[in-house]
Amino acid sequence: MIQSKGYAAQSPETDLAPWNFERRAVGAHDVQIEIQFCGVCHSDLHQIKNDWFPGIFPMVPGHEIVGKVIAVGDHVKKFKVGDLAGVGCMVDSCQVCDNCKADLEQYCEEGNTQTYNNKGRDGVPTYGGYSNNIVVREEFVLHISTKLPLAATAPLLCAGITTYSPLKHWKVGKGHKLAVLGLGGLGHMAVKFGVAFGAEVTVLSTSASKEDAAKKLGAHHFVVTTDKAQLKAVKGSFDFILDTVSADHDMNMYLGLLRTNGVHIVVGVPAPYAIHPFSLIGGRKSLAGSGIGGIAETQEMLDFCAEHNIVSDIELIDIKDITKAYERMLKGDVRYRFVIDIASL
Repeated sequence: MIQSKGYAAQSPETDLAPWNFERRAVGAHDVQIEIQFCGVCHSDLHQIKNDWFPGIFPMVPGHEIVGKVIAVGDHVKKFKVGDLAGVGCMVDSCQVCDNCKADLEQYCEEGNTQTYNNKGRDGVPTYGGYSNNIVVREEFVLHISTKLPLAATAPLLCAGITTYSPLKHWKVGKGHKLAVLGLGGLGHMAVKFGVAFGAEVTVLSTSASKEDAAKKLGAHHFVVTTDKAQLKAVKGSFDFILDTVSADHDMNMYLGLLRTNGVHIVVGVPAPYAIHPFSLIGGRKSLAGSGIGGIAETQEMLDFCAEHNIVSDIELIDIKDITKAYERMLKGDVRYRFVIDIASL
């Protein structure tokens, strides 16, 4: 076993605090990574607080992981000691179902193994990237380019792929009008990718104060959704809406902003909402959802980012400040992703 240290929640009622634990020994097909940086995702907070479902405690969050390979198993072929490597939201899947064979491990029919707050196929709980190391089977480790700043690359493993994947799936690009709903960790990556793919990008936000930031990210237009005149001006005008918002919002209103055959793609996780059938029927519109991408697509995304110099806009923090960072995240007081410097552990 490998001695490890990290920050863990002992229960939904407690803040994260130092915790020592063990990782499995490096097997024949495993890669061990010395973690250097780990992004802070809103879902980390949701899971330690049991907002979605009962968690497995103690819980070490973190699924935007980058670092250096320090050991490899005897049968590992794609990585060597010294390589930069990353781990995203999943660390295993069955590898044999139709979805896995189609490079859609995120939709594994048996359920993929999440990087934390899950149990591996050996029945042992998984622990995430708020820690000094991680051991992952080779198939779920990603190559990280030396061309990009490593800390700012970490959020690509979740915020990046969560927005890249649906834009690629629906072939969003030149000639399309794309609206990005929300300008947070996910939204700012959606703007960067949408612009890079050649779409005409509009940011939809309740906060007028975010307009300058949206334009600096490359957005062509900005609409304050609490302004009835601005909203009326874009009614029926978008081919796609990429919805990154986790707070409650009126889905029917936003469906009204789509043109005929438009698609509203949900990647945020708000509370349950009601959809009126006429919101879809009137214009043959679609409401769709998307999760992360598969491993091959995630590697494709990382390579695309290296080629086009795309990373997340981050604020680097010490791990001791994680509770304060969560409080600021809830207030939207970060542009646009906190990243933990694991050296501070």
